Amino acid sequence: MTATPQRFTALDVFRGMTVCLMIIVNTAGNGATTYAPLKHAAWHGFTPTDLVFPSFLFAVGNAMSFVMSRWDALPQSQVLWKIFKRTAIIFLLGYLMYWFPFVRWNAANQLEFAPFESTRVFGVLQRIALCYGIASLMIYYLKPKVALITSIVFLFVYWLLLYAFGDAADPLSMQGNLGSVIDRWLLNEKHLYHGEGVAFDPEGLLSTLPAIGNVVAGYVAGKYIQGKGNTYEGLSKLLIAGALLIFAAYCWNLGFPINKKLWTSSFVLHTVGIDCIVIAIIIYIIHFRQKTNWTYFFEVFGRNPLFIYLLSELGATLLWFFRAEPKVSYYQWSYKNIFSHFGDYFGSFLFAASFMLLCWLVGYFLDKKKIYVRV
Repeated sequence: MTATPQRFTALDVFRGMTVCLMIIVNTAGNGATTYAPLKHAAWHGFTPTDLVFPSFLFAVGNAMSFVMSRWDALPQSQVLWKIFKRTAIIFLLGYLMYWFPFVRWNAANQLEFAPFESTRVFGVLQRIALCYGIASLMIYYLKPKVALITSIVFLFVYWLLLYAFGDAADPLSMQGNLGSVIDRWLLNEKHLYHGEGVAFDPEGLLSTLPAIGNVVAGYVAGKYIQGKGNTYEGLSKLLIAGALLIFAAYCWNLGFPINKKLWTSSFVLHTVGIDCIVIAIIIYIIHFRQKTNWTYFFEVFGRNPLFIYLLSELGATLLWFFRAEPKVSYYQWSYKNIFSHFGDYFGSFLFAASFMLLCWLVGYFLDKKKIYVRV
């Protein structure tokens, strides 16, 4: 068994794990009775759920490390077309996903058109698109080493910007941080996320700057794994790098708290460090120990990650949209009449796990048919 296919398997498994967990944390049967590890940290701090999104960005960088070498033989115009086209399509898919199904229920329980001016502009896929596009251009033009140094500079610049231009009383507050101020200035508040009870977007424009580092780090890790990942020494160095990054993150946390919703620089170091350790463990189990009987479940998610993620989001949206009873969605009805009988917390988890398995079945069908949706 050669090293290269195994490393691809490890990447698929790593990426599949992130998609699997992303679906579970996004589709809890009842948000009020969700296990604490499956919730994001309220503000400063860290939970396992906070690792999911940055890990997906890390996986994007890993995947780039396998394909960007092919760009050397292509003319610059073709490379730029690939980058900008993919960035635009992913961003547009994210925007349309939030607008979908383009109609809504009003106070009179009647359907009306969902106007453009109330649709969220930034979001998960939009951040993936921007980080992919910017990271790709940086690596293509600056080369990996300079791109990595530039990403580190971004972390320090972001730190300085938040403290220099945020609310003097609390520059890291939800409403007073510079990123939130920029988003409200750039966009109408109706275009922002309101899940926190106020107009605040955790995937806003400014906090995309440090998130680029997750993609670039994933790329650098991917290139390193391709060159040194088949040796114990190489894997050990990856583990040590992860541990050092986590240590640096907690040191920085003393002055710039780990915060997913602000995507602080310490958060980037922390998540990249954990991801280096996790992917090293996966490679060790799959490649060094040859334990592969457990991998296929996650490979299904990892081979069609974008499609399955979109499927999960649109499927959940439709469950919320269609109604089993007046003002009671099928999402709510299913939890109340089926899953809540297993207990409030376990029932909420069971709902999410069941929904995730339905998405997996679609991915399984696509994999068996050798259908892989690429952008």
